Parts: sequence; structure tokens; C-alpha cells
Amino acid sequence: MKRKAIGEQLLQKDIRPSFPRLRVMEYLFKNRNHPTVDEIYRELVQEMPTLSKTTVYNTLALFEEAGLVRRVASSENEARYDAFIEDHGHFRCESCGVLYDFTIRLEKAEEEGLDNFEIRKRDILYQGLCPRCRNSGIKKLIIDKGGYR
Repeated sequence: MKRKAIGEQLLQKDIRPSFPRLRVMEYLFKNRNHPTVDEIYRELVQEMPTLSKTTVYNTLALFEEAGLVRRVASSENEARYDAFIEDHGHFRCESCGVLYDFTIRLEKAEEEGLDNFEIRKRDILYQGLCPRCRNSGIKKLIIDKGGYR
């Protein structure tokens, strides 16, 4: 997405399109790898030496609140972000840690036991081994509550 279009998108959400905000959103559109705050910061600080990690955190929180990005469900302890906000699922490889997008038809999902609940967000996360790790034969040791898997 072009910077001008990103600026217009921010203005539609009453967000001032400052240069750091434009660059964070631009980075998310160009890097569909579900980056962390640290990854975004490390990349952008090279061109904006005065950028702080706090600015990146605050920008992503603002974008998430406005519905422009989504925080990706992950079993890791760090948040990952996605500018692709349409309904889709994620698959996390337990060996290499890569998050993959996949299409899922959430309108066909059946939820039971949520009568009178207001659902505001749905996250579908599958975990396992990606084809590359599965075929390589290298499997990371996964420690579970019940022992090793």
C-alpha cells in the first residue's frame, strides 16, 4: 500500500499521519511475517534514529484500537502484529516459530456455550510443524506439563 493511501486510511480513523506512524503501517504491509515490536523497531530505527521503542508500542496500540491492525494470537510471550485484518487463521510452527496465514471461513464456525456473550474478536491458532521442518526431520524439543512430546 502506498504511503498516501496509508495516510488517508489513518485520517479516516482520526489518526494524525505522522512519519513514524506512516512508516510503521507501511512496514506491516510490506512485511507479512507478523513482526514483533522489536523487529519493527530494529528495522525502522535505521532510517529514523530518534525513533523509540515506546513510539512503536504506542503506534501499534493506537492502530489496534482503531481496527487497522490485529495482534496475533500466539503461544509466545511476545505480541506479533498483522495488517491483514480480514478473518483468517494462523499456523505457528513449533520448531522454527514462523507464523503462517491460512484462509478459514469463520462464518461457518459453530460456537456452543456462548449464548448472551458479545464476541468482539476471533483468533484461530493452529500449532504443529510446517512442511519444511517436518521434512527436515529436525524437531525442537517441546516441554509439556506432562513431560516431553
